[in-house]
Amino acid sequence: MPQTIKRGYKAMVDDANARIETIPAEEAVKLVGRDDVVLVDIRDPRELERDGKVPGAFHCTRGMLEFWIDPASPYHKPIFTEDKKFVFFCAGGMRSALAAGTADEMGLTPVAHIEGGFGAWKKAGGPVEAWTPKAKG
Repeated sequence: MPQTIKRGYKAMVDDANARIETIPAEEAVKLVGRDDVVLVDIRDPRELERDGKVPGAFHCTRGMLEFWIDPASPYHKPIFTEDKKFVFFCAGGMRSALAAGTADEMGLTPVAHIEGGFGAWKKAGGPVEAWTPKAKG
């Protein structure tokens, strides 16, 4: 007998979208280079390698988000303590809604996410550059 879950991803995404700001891709493109905004790319590294990245965006995989946000975590990243607006995006807008919702629950404010994600970003003419792996050493 298949397992029944209590709450599916669609309900979770809907709840996150009801609580957080959703920015249309056309508006998000205007945020590139602003000193008061951090664009947070939560896509998997394979997606960045395949599809490219947004210039200047901070990359944090969805799986490390909570650990990188929390100052008490040994994995904490100082960028998340800056007094800025954090705008999350993924490929299509669902993972970033969940990520922004989680960040908001953790007390990171203000947060938002890009409607339609990286796909909408590209359609809106947002800048994209090739992903370059970090040098090993």
